[in-house]
Amino acid sequence: MKNKLISGILILLLWFFISLNCLLAEDKLPPAQDAPRRGVWVSVFSTKKALYSKDGVDNLIAKCKKAKINEIYLQIFQSGNAYYDSKICDRSKYDQMVKAAGLDTLDLLLREASENNINVFAWINVLSLGSNDKANILTKYGSSVLTRDQYLRPSKITSNMEIDKYYLREDMIFLEPGDPRVEEYVLTIINEIINRYPLISGIHLDYVRYPSPVPFVPGTRFNKFGLTYGYGLKNVERFKDKTGLNSLDTLNNEDEYLAWDNWKRAQVTDLVRKVSSLAKVKSPGLLVSCAVIPLAERAYSNAFQDWSGWLEEGVIDYAVLMAYTKDNQFAKEIVKSALGHRGKGKIYVGIGLFLMKNNPDLFFNQYRMIADLAPDGIVFFSIDDLTDQVTGYLN
Repeated sequence: MKNKLISGILILLLWFFISLNCLLAEDKLPPAQDAPRRGVWVSVFSTKKALYSKDGVDNLIAKCKKAKINEIYLQIFQSGNAYYDSKICDRSKYDQMVKAAGLDTLDLLLREASENNINVFAWINVLSLGSNDKANILTKYGSSVLTRDQYLRPSKITSNMEIDKYYLREDMIFLEPGDPRVEEYVLTIINEIINRYPLISGIHLDYVRYPSPVPFVPGTRFNKFGLTYGYGLKNVERFKDKTGLNSLDTLNNEDEYLAWDNWKRAQVTDLVRKVSSLAKVKSPGLLVSCAVIPLAERAYSNAFQDWSGWLEEGVIDYAVLMAYTKDNQFAKEIVKSALGHRGKGKIYVGIGLFLMKNNPDLFFNQYRMIADLAPDGIVFFSIDDLTDQVTGYLN
């Protein structure tokens, strides 16, 4: 009897140690791949008008919770207009929201989002002023702060040349990132937003690049075949002071073309670097993300938006690809290529839900395909197209 009891105890002890080892081994296994985070863009043009009433804020939070959305990219600076409590920009749009709602709904949204573990990013149009030729920076400095093409024309069409019939320009006003006055303007706005709204989770930069006409040319050496930008007055002047080269008429070889292209690329990168540095100094936990042209090579060579380099250097926390297409195979190729550029950051994929609002099956297939590629996040454009049918699928 005694021997049986000892045998039973030994068996129990053996079972205990085997179970313990199994548990320890499980702890050493790599964690399962987390599902991509979800985000949504909320544009100032949204028909939902989330910030025009308390109910609008409540509905936005409820919709995000139902769709398991973790991040809201809330547009609060667009075309030089402040949709926030600004002391330095035209705030008439913000005043309209406060008047309609009877309170500051941006403050309310930030509080409710925080309580529901939803991050809110301040979405800022950095270098595009849309069609707003009355923006305060233009009132102060005039058109000298605008970027120009190689024919010294601003990016918004004011007069047509014969060559224009072959190209599709972005018909909006773009500032020149290589102009120190533009840099000061952008940093002042970012600083004001961070100081006024400490509950924001991050800064989301949009239009932080040069205009990108279609068809596009990959660098200055192909200028005679297309349109390129960066010929803002101060930028040309500063480049000449630095290198002795006149980018308008004396670039004659590969080295000089490359020097000019690298200079333009550096102007955009320096601006992003300074925005990121400002944000991190103000609040070390603040995230910086950028909406980017999804094809890294085109972004780099045509729009001079080196988002791959920004991730590699750790200048930004993540890039959001504007991979808006109904072609699922093309979307797959874009994402597969981009995921190799994570660097020190992350890659989120923006899906053009607005393109597929009448074809939910197409959206479902695209979402599933992109999720299987395991990006760090998926972002929907936009809140207006996040229907009950889409939300039901996401659950």
